[in-house]
Amino acid sequence: MDKLSKDSWLPTTAKEVKERGWEYLDVILFSGDAYIDHPSFGVPVIARVLENLGLRVAIVPQPNWRDDLRDFKKLGEPRLFFGVSAGVMDSMVNHYTANRRLRSNDAYTPGNKSGFRPDYPTIVYTGILKKLYPEVPVIIGGVEGSLRRFTHYDYWNDELKKSMLCMSGADMLVYGMGEKPIGQVVKLLKRGVPFEKLNTIPQTGYIVNSKEEIPENKNWHTEYLASHEECLKDKIAFARNFKMIEIESNRINQNRLIQRVDDKYLIMNPAYPYLEEKEMDAIYDLPYTRMPHYKYNNKGSIPAYEMIKHSVNVHRGCFGGCSFCTISAHQGKFVSSRSKKSILEEVKKVSKLPDFKGYLTDLGGPSANMYKMKGIDLSMCERCKRPSCIFPNICSNLNTSHQPLHDIYESVEQLPEIKKLTIGSGVRYDMLSKERNKNGGEDIDRYLKRLVTKHVSGRLKIAPEHTSDDVLKIMRKPSFELYDSFKKKFNKISEQAGLNQQIVPYFISSHPGSKEEDMAKLASDTKAAGLKLEQVQGFTPTPMTNATVMYYSGVNPYNLKPIYSAKSKQEKERQHMFFFWYKPEFRNKIKTVLNKLGRQDILNNLMSASKL
Repeated sequence: MDKLSKDSWLPTTAKEVKERGWEYLDVILFSGDAYIDHPSFGVPVIARVLENLGLRVAIVPQPNWRDDLRDFKKLGEPRLFFGVSAGVMDSMVNHYTANRRLRSNDAYTPGNKSGFRPDYPTIVYTGILKKLYPEVPVIIGGVEGSLRRFTHYDYWNDELKKSMLCMSGADMLVYGMGEKPIGQVVKLLKRGVPFEKLNTIPQTGYIVNSKEEIPENKNWHTEYLASHEECLKDKIAFARNFKMIEIESNRINQNRLIQRVDDKYLIMNPAYPYLEEKEMDAIYDLPYTRMPHYKYNNKGSIPAYEMIKHSVNVHRGCFGGCSFCTISAHQGKFVSSRSKKSILEEVKKVSKLPDFKGYLTDLGGPSANMYKMKGIDLSMCERCKRPSCIFPNICSNLNTSHQPLHDIYESVEQLPEIKKLTIGSGVRYDMLSKERNKNGGEDIDRYLKRLVTKHVSGRLKIAPEHTSDDVLKIMRKPSFELYDSFKKKFNKISEQAGLNQQIVPYFISSHPGSKEEDMAKLASDTKAAGLKLEQVQGFTPTPMTNATVMYYSGVNPYNLKPIYSAKSKQEKERQHMFFFWYKPEFRNKIKTVLNKLGRQDILNNLMSASKL
């Protein structure tokens, strides 16, 4: 890569603005993350989209909110609006563990240092900007704004909170992947439409003071959610709200959703349909440096960047619909894929990075093997309300061919700049079962053979999550039997190729529906599978997921039947210890629990296996 000049990045200081000869800024973006000019990070993407529209844009990454607020004052006020994002992660997930312990690091900060962003940056940054510049519109977005766009459960405070739009005092919320709505905002502002009149833009939310102010829209059907106050009084009302929100989020043609909050009305316009190939290419082809801002050169590496710097994203969206996952709520259920040409061009850009040694670490997305997959008959998709296209079964209308992805791998491998391509993203192994994936055909075998023999770096990540069928149904995940079948195929292909490789499975404890007996069964099942688990985690209730709503409300939102959740520290610890049945320090505790449950069969199995 040619040596980059300082103006290869967007300006972050008044000095950098002046060096460009700019006398004003159109938009100033505030972010809870460090500035990494890369298409994997939301704020830089939005900045490049705005720049491509002819605007003068600056970014203020990780502003200091504790001092005299000079970071909020240094660039003055923009001509059009401020943009605010907490960053790539919800700030509370970023700050706290599943046990609500404060984390000592931050992967999105130079040197992996913590303390460079507040809790709820969306609220803090917006509040400061509104105090300093009350007349300038503020648009909030990013994961924090997106997943907290309605009344939501906040695990860290153990309470229901209002929409992030209400709590922050912002003028507009952009949810999901924001390139199209923010582009429309700019288009209308350029036409002279006043900001307060921007109420017809898809994928945006705003607040009106009374029902009489709700604008009519003949193109959208409107559904009313239970009010915030009703949700506070009735957990079932909150659960019903989520079902409606999730159904609408998973439709191509959505309804407008309105929720009363206090004496105001929160209006959330329906989302744009998924991005077409040309639209995806246009976003990823923008002139990113693909590197952190030069001001971080002597401040230590940024772990989040180090993880993805030699990888390429090939698609967005996920149709898995896992109960605990926020991806479909933010990126959408429908997959948007890039063209082969665009992907290969980005691979060539990666190969020119100064520290690239020929090893591409991923061609992926939310799941590695969903590229180019969509409905065969889109009219059927337009009528569909399923939260998952592959659970409880793989939809017969879903094109699940792996051939386009196989071809991409093959083409990348043939590039002279590439020594080896490995797939770092998790793989949906249930789509690699010919018995389960009827539309996959022989493509499955070809893809799986290439994946296992050429693109595994010793270990392949998959996520069975649990072994209990009852829990897996609540998770919207396939039976654990599928794991055994996939592992046999993986091992056979590896052995035939003379490769010593292994599968790394991921599991979750304390998920809604999971009881101590289910975790004991998990211990027994994973022992039988020859596993001593490494990649495990306790369930963390994050906003805008089906599992979180179950955790808070105590019911399944889709049928309102009671669901057990481990909530106390003791309950969670007792579930989590079963992951480590082979460790002597858990021997007596496991004995006590299994004797109490009357599961001598599992106890005998674990004792003989672990020599307790």
